[in-house]
Amino acid sequence: MRKIVLIYGSIAGLLMDMMFLISFWMMEKGIITFDNSELFGYTTMIIVLSLIFMGVRSYRNTHLRGIMTFGGGLKAGLLIASIAALFYAGGWEIYYNTVPGMKETYLERYAEMCKKKMQHDGAAPEKIEAKMIELKQMAVWYKNPFLRFGMTLAEILPVGIVVAFISAGILRKKGVLPA
Repeated sequence: MRKIVLIYGSIAGLLMDMMFLISFWMMEKGIITFDNSELFGYTTMIIVLSLIFMGVRSYRNTHLRGIMTFGGGLKAGLLIASIAALFYAGGWEIYYNTVPGMKETYLERYAEMCKKKMQHDGAAPEKIEAKMIELKQMAVWYKNPFLRFGMTLAEILPVGIVVAFISAGILRKKGVLPA
């Protein structure tokens, strides 16, 4: 199982890293905006994390001769999701810390986008101000690499967990487990 988990988790993580690089390039070119980048990001997460399904299926067919319990599939799926999430969070750390100006402008640009969206939606000035205070606090937390790493894991890991549960449920097969 170790080899399958490492291969599928690493591939998924590296693909996710490529996708956020592509998404930042697309934002630079005006193809997507901060406003719709979240939809793009989570859509690509779901597509890329379908590798969890393929990894669990490979584990079942290669090591278990086609018979797998829900728990066995879930374990493999969660391990693949965890490795992919670690690659994703590690990739973000490298990107965030090496791209010139990223540390200085990323959260400022995000806050400006939030403010414009709230103004466009007709939010009360008090709500906008409260959101800006919340984002300033987040910017303070974001300076801590451990909190930033955890926040980045929290973006992708829940999606991976859901995909792992679905994969384990779909791919379980009853029968006598191999000895």
